Amino acid sequence: MSASRRSGTTDELGPDGPGPDGPEGSGGSDLLAALLDGMDAALCAFDADGVVTHWNREAERILGWTAAEAVGRHGFAGWAVRRADAEEVEARLMAAMQAPGRQVHEFALLTKDGGRVLVRTQSAAVRGPDGKPAGLYCAFSEVHTQIDLERSIALSEALFEDASWGVVLVDADLRPAVVNAHAARSLGVGRTSVLGRPLGDLLGQGVEELESALTHVLAEGAPPAPAEIWVGVRTPDGEKRRCWRCGFVRLASPLAEEPVPLGVGWLFQDVTEAKQSEQEASLLRFRSNQLHRAARAAAECEDPAEAAVVHLDFALAGFADHALIDRVAGGAVADGEESGPVRLVRVAATPSGAPGPSLQASGAAGLPLRYGEGHPALQCVDRAGSVRASVGTVSADRAREWAESRQWPSDVVHALCAVLRSRGRTLGAVTFLRGPGRGQFERSDAVYAEDVAVRIAAALDLGGVVGRV
Repeated sequence: MSASRRSGTTDELGPDGPGPDGPEGSGGSDLLAALLDGMDAALCAFDADGVVTHWNREAERILGWTAAEAVGRHGFAGWAVRRADAEEVEARLMAAMQAPGRQVHEFALLTKDGGRVLVRTQSAAVRGPDGKPAGLYCAFSEVHTQIDLERSIALSEALFEDASWGVVLVDADLRPAVVNAHAARSLGVGRTSVLGRPLGDLLGQGVEELESALTHVLAEGAPPAPAEIWVGVRTPDGEKRRCWRCGFVRLASPLAEEPVPLGVGWLFQDVTEAKQSEQEASLLRFRSNQLHRAARAAAECEDPAEAAVVHLDFALAGFADHALIDRVAGGAVADGEESGPVRLVRVAATPSGAPGPSLQASGAAGLPLRYGEGHPALQCVDRAGSVRASVGTVSADRAREWAESRQWPSDVVHALCAVLRSRGRTLGAVTFLRGPGRGQFERSDAVYAEDVAVRIAAALDLGGVVGRV
């Protein structure tokens, strides 16, 4: 335990109160000893003559000298410092009594077993009631421990200032407590305005998944690998969908006897562009494989009309919910030969109820479809190009009316029509339809539909040549 000499210097280092022989003297001495022994840093003190007056347990742990062995010695010479270095060390330490503020030095001390320890010291004068130096205290720690602490602090400051990925310290209530500049930009808010707000105020899509991950980390610890979470970031221009690759670490207090969760360190990096490129490449590979498989299956069909249906069925996988093939009534139309309104006849369609293979329509009668003016399929044939249509944001009843008025299944909300062209002529249109569970058709979808339409048109044209369609 700590020890001290009963002197004026000791009284200056201890709490204010009666002298050591007074009624509160022993209590004040016990309090001082408890405070010194509870310090994380090693501490010793000297009186004005350079005699050791205090020596705490951390100093004993580092050097091996007990308080009983250290207190009362004059300086460090011959026991805690090599005699060759003693004069220089003592001069640097005692100079702190005349210098303002704290003085920082590094030098080697000797352990009780003869080893050497490089320490970093902070020394400052202790002044008496008259304001004159009555001694000094010296706090020291092993240099590598100090360097580790400084590195930890430097790392923390760098993460919250200069990191090229988002860093958020989330408290136990799942609210941001500290946010770095990169994270604030990603969230679209200022660094201070985000503090203390629920994550639901900052994110739309994905907030439940993120909060679940944070709760798991608080309870179980960090996951073994990063997690990719799609979130919707609320911005003045609307919600933007982003993919963040997230890492989590649980933060616990180093001062508690048992680990007490302080929160979660959440690090994330925006990988939206890479993820989208990966998804697009995967989708392109899948669609290329579908076209290849469809071509091989269609090559085995004796009937060209059946081959056209095979191309349609292969194209539907992962692309649309329904599909239709409509052919121009009266035969193909060459460019510049239109003599009146174009009429279309149904050739094939997917079942409107339960899923199943497309069915060829009994088009022998050649009855035209009741498509109204401005129907997307008619526009597609008239323009000889793809046409996209979507119901938009309306009620379910209005969406049903929109689909039924165009002769489509009632659950359709998005449509894509691609023209059927072969040998410089327009044969009709193929229509792909999506329900509310899918997104609207994009430009890349139109390119794929046009590839399918080329193959369907070639099959239908062949059927016309051989008299089978």
